[in-house]
Amino acid sequence: MTAKNAFYAQSGGVTAVINASACGVIETARQHKDKIANVYAGRNGIIGALTEDLIDTSQESDEDIAALRHTPSGAFGSCRYKLKSLEANQREYERLIEVFKAHDIGYFFYNGGGDSADTCYKVSQLSETMGYPVQAIHVPKTVDNDLPITDNCPGFGSVAKYIATSALEASYDVRSMSKTSTKLFVLEVMGRHAGWIAAAGGLIEDHNIPVLVLFPEIDFNQEQFMARVKAMVEQHDYCTVIVSEGAKHPDGRFLAEQGTKDAFGHAQLGGAAPVVANMVKEALGYKFHWAVADYLQRAARHLASKTDVEQAYAMGKAGVEFALAGHNAIMPTVKRVSNDPYRWEVGEAPLSEVANVEKFMPRDFITADGFGITAACKEYLLPLIQGEDYPPFTNGLPRFVTMKNAPVAKKLAAFEL
Repeated sequence: MTAKNAFYAQSGGVTAVINASACGVIETARQHKDKIANVYAGRNGIIGALTEDLIDTSQESDEDIAALRHTPSGAFGSCRYKLKSLEANQREYERLIEVFKAHDIGYFFYNGGGDSADTCYKVSQLSETMGYPVQAIHVPKTVDNDLPITDNCPGFGSVAKYIATSALEASYDVRSMSKTSTKLFVLEVMGRHAGWIAAAGGLIEDHNIPVLVLFPEIDFNQEQFMARVKAMVEQHDYCTVIVSEGAKHPDGRFLAEQGTKDAFGHAQLGGAAPVVANMVKEALGYKFHWAVADYLQRAARHLASKTDVEQAYAMGKAGVEFALAGHNAIMPTVKRVSNDPYRWEVGEAPLSEVANVEKFMPRDFITADGFGITAACKEYLLPLIQGEDYPPFTNGLPRFVTMKNAPVAKKLAAFEL
């Protein structure tokens, strides 16, 4: 069989370990030159495929590809560009197939979250109807940890480690000043609909920190929340609050909603921390400080979880191996085998069961009062933040790699997005 080229793209918000998955894809493909001639990356994600803006990864040295494993962000560029349904915009999907044909691409590796799983599934379907076979493999990635079937998502463990560590450090700071200064520290974390990242902040409870967590899955009850804050401050002299950006009022309004939309049509969030902090100030008069983790939480490669890095690489590697074995329209998964000792293995899930499905926090992971995490949740979270995998440092700063990103010559007419 003549070797085909592969197309790889990164989608959506990047993570501290998405490049580890890219490393897994490219290094594994290079070990199978008889079946995969080259890996072309999409410049700025799926947009690179639509505009035929491809990157020739063969121009990168083995050393630089290996360095992707410890480099944060998206080395080839990512984008928030969701392809509409086949019925609404078939021209884009047909364009993808046209580009794949022109560049002899037989493998499609799409590294992203729920929206990219949906795109990957549609590409696999369309390639069949158009008579040009493309093996479409979704490589999981999302800090939100909301993909179904897989035990957890690459990117989440490192964010969880960063949030738990940062909340612990800040809480020590607040505790030392609480007698005459700050009584309340509020940390806002990512998580529009699922409270997995916020839950990680709840781990500091085991370090004797008074902490409350506001989850998207639990409607915000202001009266009960104020009572808990008051009780904690009266007992400990201070309190830490971890609030998910997706925390919402009983009527469905986000605490952080700004009235604007992002590129996917989702409500633009950002501002839950100051809302909560000022709410407490008005009701109880406590002096506060707040912070929004924002990009810091998903870019913090210096504090990445070793477990997360290993799983991210394994998902990229497995994606290629599954494709070479003839699999199509699937996603490699993390399958937890045991908690103590923590053991996991690679599984797989059909994209038909992954696309457009969100995984939320189980109710038994959240305490009965809705403001904390249970022992079962801690048992789930703790293995995912284990181990350190520091990048190399030079002159006090981490040493990351920047790809050459050499372009592949275009063969088709321009395409308007």
